[in-house]
Amino acid sequence: MAENSNLNRHDTHSTTAQAGGWTTRRIALSALFCAASMVASFVQIPIFPAAPYLMYDPSGIVCLVASFAFGPATGALVSVLSWVPHLVMDPWGGLMGIVSTLTLVVPAGLVYQRACDRRGAAVGMALGFACSLVACIAGNLVVTPLYTAVSVADVAAMIVPILLPFNALKLAINCGVTAGVYKAVSRVIGR
Repeated sequence: MAENSNLNRHDTHSTTAQAGGWTTRRIALSALFCAASMVASFVQIPIFPAAPYLMYDPSGIVCLVASFAFGPATGALVSVLSWVPHLVMDPWGGLMGIVSTLTLVVPAGLVYQRACDRRGAAVGMALGFACSLVACIAGNLVVTPLYTAVSVADVAAMIVPILLPFNALKLAINCGVTAGVYKAVSRVIGR
């Protein structure tokens, strides 16, 4: 009972009485992460000269920071909600964006939740990197033939020269930038 009264004294707008619950502040910050990630998802940057049609967007950075700050469930929520507008405009691209981001953010957040230090963040991002890379390649093998005139064999031929390096570069940027900014962001949001 004393724990509940201490928690309620710190945040009179708690939606739950348990530590780690959804406070008004957490809901507001999660909404800000969603908005920032949604805006970032529309920033399209060609980063791989061999395939200038493949675009990088920095939304994964925002989702990864949200996952480290508030846990993998919040990271997943931010990841999905930021891609909702894309599902309307480009369903297959939106689906690939969700899969790519979720498979980075959730494993990284789960590891970091258990070991909240630099090593935990590095191991989490390495695991998320590997999971997302596999998911992106598998997703391209399934999704690309559904909405283009490219066969599965043609997509498979693009794995080593195009898909693998592009996705590895995209994930390296997301993880590298997150590693560089997370401490500063965590101080600002009070984590």
